[in-house]
Amino acid sequence: MSNELYIEKDGAIASIIINRPEKKNCFSLAMFRRLEELLDELKLDNAIKLLIVRGVDETAFSAGADITEFLEVRLHAEKAKSYNDFALGAIEKLYRFPRPTIAMIQTLAIGGGLELANACDFRFATSESKLGITAANIGIVYNLTSTKRLFNLIGPSKTKELLYTAKLITAEEGKEIGLIDYVCTHEKIEEDVLTFAKQILKKSPVANSGIKRVIQAIIDGENAETDAISDLILESYSSDDYTEGIQAFLEKRKPNFL
Repeated sequence: MSNELYIEKDGAIASIIINRPEKKNCFSLAMFRRLEELLDELKLDNAIKLLIVRGVDETAFSAGADITEFLEVRLHAEKAKSYNDFALGAIEKLYRFPRPTIAMIQTLAIGGGLELANACDFRFATSESKLGITAANIGIVYNLTSTKRLFNLIGPSKTKELLYTAKLITAEEGKEIGLIDYVCTHEKIEEDVLTFAKQILKKSPVANSGIKRVIQAIIDGENAETDAISDLILESYSSDDYTEGIQAFLEKRKPNFL
């Protein structure tokens, strides 16, 4: 199972690789459990400053949850609740990951696959990609947490359209409605994602992690600074990054953040 979902590291960048191409990278329940384990591991690794989530090859980002399991692990309300709680908990952990995250979407991001991508800060896709939430095809009411996340990205009307019709849209259509941030050629998507990641890594990781928490608080409905957010902001003024940033400015050079 571990080879179906694993970590690759390149300096300060970690990638979670979805490696089930024969199933179009569909997630089994065991893979959702593994995703939580990997995210917990990466959260504790202070050398990692940015996370990329991607498929192992061009076959797919992820075509969603493995429907062949549903009659066993997701039939009737009680089993469905247990499954949903676990799967959504893993995706929520990705959504709350404390450092910047990028979804690199090749070919397909459908259902739970698009939920994974929507849990990342940024979504890069290829011009060949297809995106959608197909719950209406199998009689499932899409969960509130993921619906809200989709709603926050594309608004109520387009959320209803995607969910009511269960249609698949192109990356270009996704970009027009705010679902996709960048559309790339399939030949260049890895290069484009890496270039973007390196732009982020040139900046202060203290600032970027803090900014992510502040924006998340706003998304969660905060209209004023909580004590935790206030402390986070003030603590940044005592960080090594702040010292280096000020020193670099005074010396008219680019900062070297660790």
